[in-house]
Amino acid sequence: MMRAMRCHAFGPPENLILDQAPIPQPGPGQVAIKVAAAGVNFADLLMTSGQYQEKPPLPFSPGFEAAGTVREVGEGVTGFALGERVVAMTDWGAFAEQAVARASDVFVLPAEMDFATAAALSIAYGTAYGALTWRAALKPGETLLVHGATGGVGLAAVEVGRAMGATVIATASGPDKLALAEARGAHHVIDYRHEDVRTRVREICSGVDVAFDPVGGAAFEASLRVANWGARIVIVGFAGGTVPQIPANILLVKNASAIGFYFGSYRRRRPELLPGAFAQLFAWYREGLIRPLVSEQLPLDRAAEALLRLKDRRATGKIVLELG
Repeated sequence: MMRAMRCHAFGPPENLILDQAPIPQPGPGQVAIKVAAAGVNFADLLMTSGQYQEKPPLPFSPGFEAAGTVREVGEGVTGFALGERVVAMTDWGAFAEQAVARASDVFVLPAEMDFATAAALSIAYGTAYGALTWRAALKPGETLLVHGATGGVGLAAVEVGRAMGATVIATASGPDKLALAEARGAHHVIDYRHEDVRTRVREICSGVDVAFDPVGGAAFEASLRVANWGARIVIVGFAGGTVPQIPANILLVKNASAIGFYFGSYRRRRPELLPGAFAQLFAWYREGLIRPLVSEQLPLDRAAEALLRLKDRRATGKIVLELG
């Protein structure tokens, strides 16, 4: 048996309890990992509340990303050594001392990267890279607008956009968050609570070529209004709580695109894209172009507290659970 934070009933984060659970065994094509650190994501909040695209059978442990060491490999798996340091993306189950993942979702860590940093990188930076590369085809010299720029995925998009050669405009709230976005590579920042995003973007430039939107609602509306001809608006989530209704006439007039991006489906349908993506992310990390921000490290039994901070939008960067 192992320690695990488990959800026995869909609902608020307080439903999570520290429990004893069976140790998962790797099936064919899977890798079993001794977890040292687990990243906390907004999607964990959706899954435990029963609002996610998938509903695991109860009880289950949430957690989409784990960093640790290889414990065992399943049938047909090659390329991993027992005890090797890896980062893995899971369908769920990372908030536990042991987890399993598809081998295609497991990557050997650079020697320079610690477990907490790795647990903060995989989902956020994988999402940012995939959205801006595979879907938006962001080009050097283009202008990128990033909403929610100091959350885990937003901050990743600021850094990835800068590394790709874009001019980055970041929206956030308050001087501390604006300063963080600037420190991580944003060329321009906008305080969306005290400034009109549309007006400020027009003061900065003629319009944006790509918008990265994990927020929805008013953020999407602002992106649409400041979009250049041929712009791409990539929808990656609705942290603001409102799913936008898209006025197709504006897309038509601007020849613009509203593009959905769900990293999890790419992991299943296009796994061959992942090795190149992570090789590039690790290279940027070695060069100092991306630096995942671990804002807090909490013990496993405080997972519910971590999720509440995400729910209340009180977190910057990534919160990581420590297990090792």
